[in-house]
Amino acid sequence: MRFTSKLLAAAGCATAVVVMSMAFTSSNLGSAIKAPQVSAKNVVRAGLDGVSKIANVRSAFPAMPKQAAARLGQIGAITANLQKNGASLQEVAQEVVCARGRMTQSPVLSQACNVEWYGPNRPKWLGPFSDGDVPPHLKGEYPGDYGWDTQGLSADPTTFAAYRETEVIHARWAMLGALGCVTPELLAKYSGVPIAEPVWFKAGSQIFAEGGLDYLGNPSLVHAQSILAILATQVILMGGAEAYRVNGGPAGEGLDAINPGGAFDPLGLADDPDTFAELKVKEIKNGRLAMFSMLGFYVQAIATGKGPVENWAEHIADPSGVNGLTGAIATKFTP
Repeated sequence: MRFTSKLLAAAGCATAVVVMSMAFTSSNLGSAIKAPQVSAKNVVRAGLDGVSKIANVRSAFPAMPKQAAARLGQIGAITANLQKNGASLQEVAQEVVCARGRMTQSPVLSQACNVEWYGPNRPKWLGPFSDGDVPPHLKGEYPGDYGWDTQGLSADPTTFAAYRETEVIHARWAMLGALGCVTPELLAKYSGVPIAEPVWFKAGSQIFAEGGLDYLGNPSLVHAQSILAILATQVILMGGAEAYRVNGGPAGEGLDAINPGGAFDPLGLADDPDTFAELKVKEIKNGRLAMFSMLGFYVQAIATGKGPVENWAEHIADPSGVNGLTGAIATKFTP
């Protein structure tokens, strides 16, 4: 079967897509997958090189089976159409390798998915000035890796794994804590909910008052009167949850310590690997923001003696007169 020059050009443009149909059986791709420093980028490059040689050697086409030649022509036409609509060869290749990774469940090829937040082309902490400043042990394999480790704290894999787990757990507590700090104050200020003490750093003292502490002002929710009972309950519940997370329990054994899944994911949010990878990035980004927020709550409490909602309301009412550079920076309150 003879190919016209136009079809040859389309086939040349289709090198990335043909990776799936032909180059995945080539020796180039096999060598790339077996290489010590394997990455999806290397796989894409090897596939492109292998198929480019086929697409640019006219003598190879007459010996090609008619069905395979027709398939190559169809793929070339599809890819040429994608390029006309603004898709680059790199984008097409990335999608192809990602799709192949999902289909074969290959962890190597799956690295091509979610390239916005993972891999060598992910955003870096210094943006375009990050070249040469990213340590070699940070390869973009984990969510939230922006290539920043100036002290080499994550150079050791065991230490890195421990720090990752610690950061995620602290991030989750910070998100819950930040929500818990602002919710009572918001309800009391804007919804008229009768909460005796809505400010987060003063709320705990209500347990020593006559009648004890009512959660959200409702005695039917939690009516706490003993600090010792609260302490014991927290130790049992939190300690049990941590032990279960690390060692497993009735809902499953040998679970991932950070993302156990199974009974801990009743909505099935992690069923799709691409969605799961993106959610992990969102979690760590929001968690880091929440940790900084909690630090801000602490400083505001010491500097102003007020809760975060009240501080925010005063700042919105007078941005130039009430901010971190005015009198609020001086300590006015001793907790």
